[in-house]
Order: sequence, then C-alpha cells, then structure tokens
Amino acid sequence: MLSTARHGLKRKTNLLPRESLLSRHESSSAHFRVDVAEFVAAAATVDQIPALNGRPEVIVTGRANCGKSTLFNAVLGRKDLLRTSKKAGCTQTLNFFRVGAHPGSVVLVDAPGYGARGRQQWGDLFNEYISTRKQLKRIYILFNGKHVLNDTDIQMLKHLSETLLKDGAQTYTLQSIITKVDCIPSDSLSQVIPKIQKQIWEAAPLCLPPIITSAAMRPMYGIDAVRKNIADVCGLSLPR
Repeated sequence: MLSTARHGLKRKTNLLPRESLLSRHESSSAHFRVDVAEFVAAAATVDQIPALNGRPEVIVTGRANCGKSTLFNAVLGRKDLLRTSKKAGCTQTLNFFRVGAHPGSVVLVDAPGYGARGRQQWGDLFNEYISTRKQLKRIYILFNGKHVLNDTDIQMLKHLSETLLKDGAQTYTLQSIITKVDCIPSDSLSQVIPKIQKQIWEAAPLCLPPIITSAAMRPMYGIDAVRKNIADVCGLSLPR
C-alpha cells in the first residue's frame, strides 16, 4: 500500500485513492518461481537469432527509458540481469533470456527501445522477428506512467495491430503494461490511468488492457500480475 506521506500531502477525499484504482489490476498472491534465469544470446541480425528448441517466447518493447529492463529484472527476481541505463538506446540487440531450469520453460526477449533514439535496423530486426517467430506467444508493450502516449507510441500500437492481423497468420497476442505508476501524483492518478487506457484502446482495440506496475514501490506493485500473465500465455502453471 502506498503511503500518502511519500508526497507529504493529505489525499483529498473526493479523489479516487491510489490503492482503490490499482487494486482493480492486482493479481492473486501466487508467485511465478524463477528457478534459473540466464542470458542466452544477443542477435543484431536475423541470422543470429537462436533456435532455442522452440520454447515459448515473449518479447518486451517500449519507448526508450520506459522502464522495461527495471520491470523485467523485478519479474525475474534479479537486480541486473537485464541491463539498465539512464541513457536511452542502451539495448541495441534482441537479447534472449532463458527462464527456468535447463533447457528452460520460457524465453524472454528484450528488444531495443523505439522512438527518437531508435534506429532503422533495430526496427527491421524486431519486425522480422515478430513476423516469423512461430514460438512467439505475446508482445509486451510498455508505457511510462509519467507520460501519456505520444505519436510514436500510437504509431507503434497501430503497427503491431496491423502485423497481428496480417493474413490471420500470427499466433501471438499483444499486452500493454503501464510502468512507474508510483511517479504519477496521487491527485491526478484517476485521470492519467484512464486516459492512457483510452489511448491504447483507440490505437489498438485488440491490445489487452494494461497491467499497472511499479518496481519502485515497496512492496513492488503488479509484478506478480506480470509473472502470472507470462505463465498463462505460455501454458505454464503457477506453484501454490
């Protein structure tokens, strides 16, 4: 539960409390146990993408510095498995991480961020991967809760939707995640979250409703929901 003392302000009674809004999206208490999580390979070209025995895969994308590395380090129970940086453009390849005891039960793919710091070759590699990877189960697209979606985010959502529907051949789904919700002022939370939700739905009606997260809150918020989401889409069971 987020303490109002963090802001040094008393929450107004006519505003929807942060906990009430967030609780709509929180998962059950079940945990996705990560026995082993390790880096497997980095691919700068299509030829470098590893086969990995057809294990189910999920890929993570988002605008540069949306917090995807921080979030998924938390999801995997690590601090620095995925490289984090304050400088945009840190991730420049498709990075493959095997999760679970060898040979792994699922593969997490960290993609370069898109936007002003992105490069054409990164986008080409990403597009080739999602268009041809048969074991891809879900694309996770992350949005920084501190900002509403910009034109690049909207274009990316539309592009992913078009790719998803192309020829009806794709087997993956699209899941949105809102990160850094702790950075949204309490008095604007009830306006910001619905606005982002509306932007996502208008750009990509088939995109699954966002999971709301914060890796900075203590306890962390929404991490179990992301773990459960990955487990569900990959056909894995969560330990009780």
